[in-house]
Amino acid sequence: MSLREHALSLFRSAVGTVRPAPMLKRAVKLQGDGCPQLIVKGRAFPVKRNLYLVGFGKAVLGMAAAAEEILGDHLIRGIVSVPLGIQESLQRAGMQEMLLKPHSRIQVIEGARNNLPDPEALRGAGAIQELAQGLTADDLLLVLISGGGSALLPAPIPPILLEEKEKLTKMLASRGAAIQELNTVRKTLSLLKGGGLARLAYPAQVVSLILSDVIGDPLDIIASGPTAASSHSVQDCLQVLAKYNLLQSLPESVETVLSSSPTKRAAPEDYSHVCNVIIGSNALALDEAKRQAEGLGYVALILSAAVCGDIGHVAALYCQLIRLLCLGFAGLGEGPLGNEVRGNLLQLAAELDIPGLNLAEFLEALRGLGPEKPVCILAGGETTVQLRGTGKGGRNQELALRVGLGLHRAQGAEASSPLGRCEIIFLSGGTDGQDGPTGAAGAFCSPELVDEAFQEGLDAEAFLNNNDSYTFFSHFQRGRHLLVTGLTGTNVMDIQTVLIRPKDRS
Repeated sequence: MSLREHALSLFRSAVGTVRPAPMLKRAVKLQGDGCPQLIVKGRAFPVKRNLYLVGFGKAVLGMAAAAEEILGDHLIRGIVSVPLGIQESLQRAGMQEMLLKPHSRIQVIEGARNNLPDPEALRGAGAIQELAQGLTADDLLLVLISGGGSALLPAPIPPILLEEKEKLTKMLASRGAAIQELNTVRKTLSLLKGGGLARLAYPAQVVSLILSDVIGDPLDIIASGPTAASSHSVQDCLQVLAKYNLLQSLPESVETVLSSSPTKRAAPEDYSHVCNVIIGSNALALDEAKRQAEGLGYVALILSAAVCGDIGHVAALYCQLIRLLCLGFAGLGEGPLGNEVRGNLLQLAAELDIPGLNLAEFLEALRGLGPEKPVCILAGGETTVQLRGTGKGGRNQELALRVGLGLHRAQGAEASSPLGRCEIIFLSGGTDGQDGPTGAAGAFCSPELVDEAFQEGLDAEAFLNNNDSYTFFSHFQRGRHLLVTGLTGTNVMDIQTVLIRPKDRS
């Protein structure tokens, strides 16, 4: 098999392990006939026709279909808020397993066109709110949460109107507020976010099954944390509004809510009726890809499940890592050039400040690799692209092209470069099957592809300057270097794969 085929196989196995049905079936079981129990990651919850379900997010429809299959007649009623058009898209893609069966007890409400709160999403949030408020101490509420859930659960605290909340959010964004600051304000003004859904469902037992699309899997950030205690208070919200000089121009409804809200954060005991469980994440997907890579004969290492930051810096980090591996294959890893590359890597890692990354430890692990086996490095996360041009692409395609261009330049700058003696492929893909406004999930790249482009008169850097990576990859072999998967029905951010082997090995 070629490196490209191996990389594709690893990506598919990683995504496969975080698809809704396998995830739910690993995490949730229904046991016993006389006195059935719902077993969630080892914890048991009695079930006696008192089971309700709500959900919101891009992957929730498939999660709900799998949950209903597991729960059967024990489920009384459910409501899920999902992206506009998702049922039709999954139907067209032939993904019947992601759709609810006819006569399902779960109501589906589609909304949040372009991932923005709208009247339909507000209707869905209202229906979920009504269901949660009607529960008793004898009831069990199963909550399904995935990325995109925040836009699908808009419920401003009365008397705030959705338009007023959205206008305030846009004003903050236009004045340069960071995403964390925007979320602090959104949650404070929301009825269901920041633990609001869990508080409304009290005294019912709440069990949340969460598919994480956020680095580090923070419960209070994923979908704005509807079943987790908020790490922010009203005071934090007021500080953000003061910072951007908005305290004097707030709508009267927002002033009313802020002045009457409790100033202290909710106590942990207020959430003693809640069990939050992460059932799918980038780290789980990477672990499965690592297992598969080892089965294919690679020495496999996971760099990080939290790769983030400027795409140019991330691409430079990968280029230096690949250079170091190639030096190792050539027996030059411990020489002056190897030391220089290690220094570059440590500097880049310090600039990127990737959460939880211990690069010194990772480099030590690389030192222990022998030259006899091909190497696979896996990572995940979500990079940031600065849009400067008018081209077509996405962050994964742009990252792949930047790595390919960086390796091409490094090869040209070094006489008899060890890079030229290695076969290299780099793949970056979005686990949801979408990368920007394109039909691709990501792309494969190599220094040879960039060489070929230059021979054909295509300047890779010009494509990057125009954010036009999709058009670049479309030029070759009918887009063979594009990763096209279609909708996957899941989302745990992006996955990157580096595969390297000496050219004289099979």
